[in-house]
Amino acid sequence: MENTKKPHIPSAAEASAALNDAEAARATLAQSTKMPSWFFASIGAAIAVQIASTAVGVADPSSPTLTALASGIAVLVAVAGVQLARFRQLNGVRLGGLLSRVVFGTGTLASASYAVAAVAAILGAFDKRWWLVATSSIIGGALYALNGRRWLRAYRTEPALHARGESLTWLALLTVAALAGLALLLLYH
Repeated sequence: MENTKKPHIPSAAEASAALNDAEAARATLAQSTKMPSWFFASIGAAIAVQIASTAVGVADPSSPTLTALASGIAVLVAVAGVQLARFRQLNGVRLGGLLSRVVFGTGTLASASYAVAAVAAILGAFDKRWWLVATSSIIGGALYALNGRRWLRAYRTEPALHARGESLTWLALLTVAALAGLALLLLYH
């Protein structure tokens, strides 16, 4: 037996009201978003460790320094995983913009500050200027964390624009490209 009941098609006024309600709910969510304690500081510190360990591993690719390089990446992955899990537990949502722009650093300021800090740290490691490695890594991590705070303010102001992040395919391609670049640095040193 066929169902002959026609589905309800909302009127223009009903559709407009539903869209307004959805927009208000998104704005409320953005304003009430809470960050786990030490979120930005821990991400910034993990980035600093990762930059320093990469610089040491690239400048002198030996078994201990390559272990340090891998450990720096592992620290970043662990800190990011824990903080993202804490964020989801605290807010009950995932935000692509947080993952992409804050953790993976696809925002302009985060990627630029990371690149400059990493290059300075690597050059410092080649010249055995450990103060430059440390300073560059700390500044890179601090700027990365500040970019995260900047993203949060922007997200709260315009959630529709800042909630979404890069596609997972694009992030995977960037990760592969970064690892390939790192492998080339290690091979041709």
